[in-house]
Amino acid sequence: MSELIFEPCRTAVVVIDLQKGIVAAPVTPHSASTVAAKCAELLAAARAVGAQPVLVHVDRSPDGGDALKVTADDPMRSPAPPPDWSELIPELNRQPGDIVILKRQWGAFYGTELDLQLRRRGLNTIILCGISTEIGVESTARDAYERGYEQVFAADAMTARNADCHANTITRIFPRIGRVRSTAEIVAALRAAV
Repeated sequence: MSELIFEPCRTAVVVIDLQKGIVAAPVTPHSASTVAAKCAELLAAARAVGAQPVLVHVDRSPDGGDALKVTADDPMRSPAPPPDWSELIPELNRQPGDIVILKRQWGAFYGTELDLQLRRRGLNTIILCGISTEIGVESTARDAYERGYEQVFAADAMTARNADCHANTITRIFPRIGRVRSTAEIVAALRAAV
């Protein structure tokens, strides 16, 4: 495993879908509260060294007209969400300098300004965390890989609807497109960068 060395001015911590409607759903192997605490720790470390926090959340238009409508064997069921469903959770301690990205599908790149915001700031390394591992986080990670970003995955700062799905992504997908580390290892490497 390669040593983690960050250049904070070229690094972003991208938190996926830590919003009221998603953290309320059952997840495993880590609880939503554990993931929220670990993501908050990563964000605090990033802010302390000058790395860029990016908070991503998902929503659809009030009429649902922009929701994907594809034929699938096991489609995502999405009844009308409550009004605060897409609100970022307070544990993230949103700051004025944080970039906030609203997406309309699983991945945070397609149809958003995430790539533009990262590139114009010279950010080429992404630390990814959030919910859920095999949907929003993995979709974003695959897109980031195809765009040439360096990636570090905080394995204990993400979780899924199913432990097998989480394990598959952490052990089979992420090691092929980046580096998988613990929150403690990432925070230590960020602190060592100053």
